[in-house]
Amino acid sequence: MSQHEHEHEQGQGQEQGQGGQRRGAGSTVAPDGPQDVPARGWWAVLRRTAKEFLDDELPDRAAALTYYGVLAVFPALLVLVSVLGLLGRSATDTVLDNLQQLAPGPARDVLRSTVEQLQGGRGASGVLAVVGLLGALWSASGYVAAFIRASNAVYDIREGRPVWKLTPLRVGLTLLMMVLLLASAVIVVFTGPVAQRAGDVLGLGATAVTVWSIAKWPVLVLLVCVMIAVLYWAAPNVRGRGWRWVSPGSLLAVLLWLLLSGGFAAYVANFASYNRTYGTLAGVIVFLVWLWLSNLAILLGLEFDAELARERAVEGGLPPDEEPYVPPRDTRKWPEGETVPPELETNRDEEQ
Repeated sequence: MSQHEHEHEQGQGQEQGQGGQRRGAGSTVAPDGPQDVPARGWWAVLRRTAKEFLDDELPDRAAALTYYGVLAVFPALLVLVSVLGLLGRSATDTVLDNLQQLAPGPARDVLRSTVEQLQGGRGASGVLAVVGLLGALWSASGYVAAFIRASNAVYDIREGRPVWKLTPLRVGLTLLMMVLLLASAVIVVFTGPVAQRAGDVLGLGATAVTVWSIAKWPVLVLLVCVMIAVLYWAAPNVRGRGWRWVSPGSLLAVLLWLLLSGGFAAYVANFASYNRTYGTLAGVIVFLVWLWLSNLAILLGLEFDAELARERAVEGGLPPDEEPYVPPRDTRKWPEGETVPPELETNRDEEQ
């Protein structure tokens, strides 16, 4: 990584960071959590996140994730259509109708036409689900593998986990993401007539159904935050401070995704000329750009969490230009002679 701005660290040997305890000259115990990082530290995190956006080549890495995402999204749609097909065609239509609130028009058209073609294969829901699950698992695991590589680059750390450790992680993360995506789809489906029928079966009144129709959106946002937080926690070869259901970076990623999706949809509807430029491929191009923006938001949230981890390490006494700045999970694949900075080992011992 290039030289980092660290004016806020000057005189750190004379100061005690909020949430830290003095160990000795120039050294403190790292803050226990984001809430203990002082205000000047948050400003430093924002500055470094903006700087590392280009230094870590996030636009290019988002493009790579978009490629693997395209390979994963259509098999995943096959599984989604097969599972929701058990609830009737209206369930799938509900998901697509809600999607139009976020996706740009041409991107929505691509997804809708694909889903309608998949719906044509009736009578084989079980077979489609099995075949689609295997295909989606294989394709989506490529996305997870690319995300693991990107996350290590964001944290400026080498991959040290052996293949026999990475492969189960890759497949396990993929399965978990697919389950959470299906759960998100089910949340979207349970609205309107479907929610009313479910409420009648469960003996719930109309008020409960109305409350759910409103409350499901915050629940869905939290579920997406959890999905992103899982990726942020499990993908990089870094040992954090334990599992957190929601991280500052995952919240930032979801907020950015909502803003970028809405802004891009408005741009496509009012200003863009994709149809004139790309003709019949306009829908595909818009869909790819939307996926790229989505991955960019996810990577930017990861970068924010990484720089927050760096700031906590700096508050704990680590030199601001030291790398790695978070203890690794595994170093077995590291080149001989490459070691963990002693300050990280000291901080880790004090945290345990």
